[in-house]
Amino acid sequence: MNDDIHRIDAEIRLRPLAPDDAAALAGALTRSRAYMRPWEPVRPAAFYTEEGQRERLAGVLADRDAGRAMPWVLCDARDRAVGAFTLNGVVLGAFRSAALGYWIDVDFAGRGLATAAVRLICELARDEMGLHRIEAGTLPYNVASQRVLAKCGFEQIGLAPGYLHIDGEWREHRLFQRLLHDGPVTGARAATGA
Repeated sequence: MNDDIHRIDAEIRLRPLAPDDAAALAGALTRSRAYMRPWEPVRPAAFYTEEGQRERLAGVLADRDAGRAMPWVLCDARDRAVGAFTLNGVVLGAFRSAALGYWIDVDFAGRGLATAAVRLICELARDEMGLHRIEAGTLPYNVASQRVLAKCGFEQIGLAPGYLHIDGEWREHRLFQRLLHDGPVTGARAATGA
């Protein structure tokens, strides 16, 4: 198996995002639009199209290539994207931190896939990226996402009023973090001294 592809369960894999994922992501986002509405910013109609996703992916992949982000997709048995996980705002140096964002297709929700993927991403962030800390934020009433974070070792560190513009309003978020290690900087990026 390719070192960049990680098994989540018998059918589901986590792998790096690719430009060819645009159509599958557009389909999953369209199917899940009503389900995710309370947790997402208001999006233009083009966001839910293959072309809209192709444009979005170009920006995400440019951030990856610049070392500012690490995006993955959750794929089904046919290698079709059914969710996305991204470490954004990657900062190295003394901070060695990133912010986690994720979503899963409504047809795959409630199966423990987000928990398994977040656990794996924490390992990859520590062991391959040399990160010390991951942060995440949820709306106060997004209990399912808070459960995922708690199961993965995240602790609540605060409440941020008016944090993100979600579903048409500025909304407060509970902020969480997970410290990945307290040891020396390790991983592939550690050698760069960045």
